[in-house]
Amino acid sequence: MPPKIDVPVLIAQSGPVAGQRWPLNKDELTIGRGPECDIVIPDRQVSRVHARLRRGESGFEVEDLGSKNGTHLNGTPVLDPRPLQDGDLIQVALVARLVFVGFDSTVPLKVDLKRVLTGPLVQGRLRLDSAARRVWVDDREVDPPLSVPQFRFLELLYQHAGQVCTREQVIESVWPEAAGAGISEQAIDALVRRLRDRLSELDPAHPYVATVRGHGFRLDNPPKAS
Repeated sequence: MPPKIDVPVLIAQSGPVAGQRWPLNKDELTIGRGPECDIVIPDRQVSRVHARLRRGESGFEVEDLGSKNGTHLNGTPVLDPRPLQDGDLIQVALVARLVFVGFDSTVPLKVDLKRVLTGPLVQGRLRLDSAARRVWVDDREVDPPLSVPQFRFLELLYQHAGQVCTREQVIESVWPEAAGAGISEQAIDALVRRLRDRLSELDPAHPYVATVRGHGFRLDNPPKAS
């Protein structure tokens, strides 16, 4: 049975602090690069004091503190203090994604921490930012950006890291307006080939998109070199 929590928790899904978690047992916590912050993210894209979590009357809220590279909540820029709900995703610059795990005021929320910690945004050689629609391989950005179909396909695999995505799932994600009509096997294979070509520009030794014959496709995202 998943563990219970009796205080909200912030869990890092990606970035240099991936896998770490912080119980929100204070009324205010700061996030930033500086050692004086409660949650330290050691990356130059993160401002020294980047953002703040503060407990209000109805729960915690997140506030950007004038950071250079911004804070996003569920893909939307944080321009004013924003209330947090269970499952919300806080993005600090383009570096780290933090999941807010809340709780009911009378009944503690049951949450599968293992599932959250081992979710799709593991820190591998390939990194994808859905909100900014950007992709990096070995910290080098794919430029020019991927086409919309290529990005949607890669995002599907990235969000289902370690799982096989069927061709039906690919059609739903890449061509949602088509509802499967008129999308041929050749179109999918061509998309896979073009995406592999784009990623090979930065890492020709690794294919990233693996074909699982008779089943579909899987992201093969090796860990970053130490």
